[in-house]
Amino acid sequence: MGRNHEPPRYDLVSFLFLRLFGLIYLTAFVSFAVQAQGLIGSQGILPLTEMVDDLAGRFGPQRFFVMPMVFWINASDLAIQAVCWAGAGLSLMLVFNLLPRVTLFLLYALYLSLFYAGQTFMSFQWDTFLLEAGFVALLMSLATTPGVWLARWLLFRFMFMSGVVKLLSGDPNWWNLSALNYHFLTQPLPTPLAWYAAQLPPGLLKVATGGAFFVELVLPFLIFCPRRLRFFSAFGILLLQSCILITGNYNWFNLQTMLLCLPLFDDAAMRKILPRRLTPLLQARNQAPRRAVTVVVNALALLIVFCSLVQMDERFGGNPPVVAQAVDGLIEPLHIVSAYGLFAVMTTKRHEIVIEGSYDGAEWRDYEFWYKPGDVARPPRWNIPHQPRLDWQMWFAALDDPRRLRWFSRFLERLLENEPTVTALLERNPFPDKPPIYVRAQFYDYTYAGSEEKARGRWWDRRLLGLYFPAVHLKGE
Repeated sequence: MGRNHEPPRYDLVSFLFLRLFGLIYLTAFVSFAVQAQGLIGSQGILPLTEMVDDLAGRFGPQRFFVMPMVFWINASDLAIQAVCWAGAGLSLMLVFNLLPRVTLFLLYALYLSLFYAGQTFMSFQWDTFLLEAGFVALLMSLATTPGVWLARWLLFRFMFMSGVVKLLSGDPNWWNLSALNYHFLTQPLPTPLAWYAAQLPPGLLKVATGGAFFVELVLPFLIFCPRRLRFFSAFGILLLQSCILITGNYNWFNLQTMLLCLPLFDDAAMRKILPRRLTPLLQARNQAPRRAVTVVVNALALLIVFCSLVQMDERFGGNPPVVAQAVDGLIEPLHIVSAYGLFAVMTTKRHEIVIEGSYDGAEWRDYEFWYKPGDVARPPRWNIPHQPRLDWQMWFAALDDPRRLRWFSRFLERLLENEPTVTALLERNPFPDKPPIYVRAQFYDYTYAGSEEKARGRWWDRRLLGLYFPAVHLKGE
């Protein structure tokens, strides 16, 4: 800090972090709320009531520890909506600094409940990332310094392991730096700018891939260095996340990662950035936590670090002691520690599932999703910070055998019924008045259209590969 040898303070940093984290929570809860009935409602694709009844019969009282969630009390459609919108309300309370500690605890508990209730549709790394960050935020509200260090440790693990898994996978596209030649086309939900990024020269994309490795594998170690090196790390991570954000729709994921860079700064740095008139309004008046609170927070911090080291050891191919694995397994249902690592293997082709319906089995009409590619003339769309979970699952389904995907056949069944909560998840239902007799799924290979085609309004080229799922109909039809 130059000539100022006073210990750095993080009161303003933590205050800002918690208020902005309330916005992250808000987007996550609202995003799921507007889809919940079609995904897990009583008439949805994977009804929550079915899961609750099934697990209650199989696990008995143990279910409360295996899946800690409030829906064991009530799993009705009203309860699902109540949890979602209560989470949104509590998020606003956190933004406005109303009972932040109580609010953070309740937000974590409610989102953990939705995580389990969401089943397949909540199986993404950003959901566990949000849960762990939410628990870290709760600890930060109780004791600032341990919370700041835990936020840094979370950011380090997330960034470093994102780079490590790419190398550990042995994928040649990462090793020869050609991964970005495919990424902008094959990522789940590209933005309109991804088309332009895909047109960049291969040499430049190789340099960009090398830069991404530098940010993920080198800069994270600067997180624990003196402030200027720490700032350099923060700016590098912010640059990478900004590039990802403008070319790919990853809901609040990049925004949360960028927010975790905030604890890499200190109050002195924040005062130089923020307007002078605003700083006094934001200045937190934190009282020193009681000794008992400090002891508990430090103990939980040590537990988080310990379990995360166990998980990192396993990811590196190690075999941690049985006791260590047992401790990690004991807290695993709470998801206060999780393993990370994105895009370990680069997908090199974009295969898309196009669902069709028909009255006679001869003339077929396409269902259109909100965000995933379908109509070749429709440009990619922005949906940040929204998480369209059905669209995302369709991308993963294209990489899998439909016979292994229970949700997919249930989805088709709901389309045959013209279930309004499910068709609301789609942009266009070609059978608004009368449900189809048959539905099927075709398999296509999609590529970006060339510059001349795009100038004429065509964003995609596609080639039929065959049938993904055969034509089916309801029994008795």
